[in-house]
Amino acid sequence: MSDTGIFRLLNQVIGHRRALSYGLRSGMVLLLMVLSGTMVAEYLTKARDTPVQATLETHISVPKTKHYVLDIPPDFRHTIKAIQTVERSGKLRRRSTLIKVLIDLGAHPDDAYLALNAIYDANLLDPRRLQAGLPVTAHFEVNTNTLISVSVRPDKDQRIFSKRLANGAYFSAALKTRLLPSQKRIATHITTNLYDAALKAGAEDQQVVDFAQIFAFDIDFQREIHPGDQFEIIYESFVDERGQPVRSGEVLFAALTGKTLSRAYYRHVPEDDKVPDYFTRDGKAATRFLMKTPINGARLSSSFGRRRHPISGYTRLHKGTDFAAPSGTPIYAAGNGIVEKASRYGGYGKYVRIQHTNGYETAYAHMSRYGPNIRKGKRVRQGDIIGYVGSTGASTGPHLHYEVLIHGKHVNAMTLKLPTGRILDGALFNTFRETRAYIDNIRHNLGADLEVATFSHGREQALP
Repeated sequence: MSDTGIFRLLNQVIGHRRALSYGLRSGMVLLLMVLSGTMVAEYLTKARDTPVQATLETHISVPKTKHYVLDIPPDFRHTIKAIQTVERSGKLRRRSTLIKVLIDLGAHPDDAYLALNAIYDANLLDPRRLQAGLPVTAHFEVNTNTLISVSVRPDKDQRIFSKRLANGAYFSAALKTRLLPSQKRIATHITTNLYDAALKAGAEDQQVVDFAQIFAFDIDFQREIHPGDQFEIIYESFVDERGQPVRSGEVLFAALTGKTLSRAYYRHVPEDDKVPDYFTRDGKAATRFLMKTPINGARLSSSFGRRRHPISGYTRLHKGTDFAAPSGTPIYAAGNGIVEKASRYGGYGKYVRIQHTNGYETAYAHMSRYGPNIRKGKRVRQGDIIGYVGSTGASTGPHLHYEVLIHGKHVNAMTLKLPTGRILDGALFNTFRETRAYIDNIRHNLGADLEVATFSHGREQALP
């Protein structure tokens, strides 16, 4: 009789407690306990003589094949069947797919599909927005070459993985690295150019780009930077729990001391519009009303004024400024405003016009395509990408045709005296002073001299 039958009989007998005496019921219970105890002992004896088979699955990343066993008593350890895994890595190539990467690494197509589909179904990764160079790591069981796990890193501080379960299905999850904020200071002389000097001092490309954008309204970095000029950058840096840098953040402070200009800016978010900007010590914004050149790295190829049109042959007013640049170069909104038009416009080709305050408008023509979500009625901020350089419409080559209008009249953007940026006052300036003091304290802790400019061509010079 099985142990299940014993307990069923016990329940039946005890259920008739009214028909049995107390002594008889007690005797039967004792008898059944002895019988069941004997069977349990026999079951344990058989279990002791039967080898235990267990399989341990793991998604731990290991560079070489390694054995994993359960933590059990030594007498049973020889019965464990451990999994041997091997790691293989690859990268996503242009015009390829993640499933092809996994198949090239040795995964069965069905396994690759299930593993990636678990990630896509959880909306952890968009397969349409993957970039070339995405690192992929896969773990396989050595004996069967079964795909055990897949791991991708879309960002330095994020890992997305898919793990095989015992039933052959896969589950997915995203792991975020816990980042700790810190600050870094770059301060040095310029010998050849700003870019080389900054990289040698420990900055990255992003800090150089941010620095150049902060001073974009003040100085021409191609013509007005000289050997011996000095600069200082304080920027955010985020490290992992081991202290390893993961990514950089915003520039908090930027200063330039040179023959052409000596000025310093602090990053601050005013309470009224919540738009980050950079301000001098007295609260004057670095950002001007409009950018004169809403494109980086372009060459001025045709100025505002009367000229002979290269296609029609007629001499007429050239109503804007042309900037020659490679096709696909980003074009930025010259200022805050609302998109009035974003469509093809005759000889202008793909065209965007933005309405700003005080009767100002800017127009951008011959684009190859529009920026993300750029459409009529869209509100844009200065520096937003509104399109990309192209050669649509009446154009002889890729370039940006840029126009500025005031109350409907075209004006020369290169000679236009644009309104200055905002000036903080009252309660807004008092809040800014708190931000300035906070950043100055960071600078002091990182070795900056707050009384004078860090660099000044051999003499001390107070920063504005």
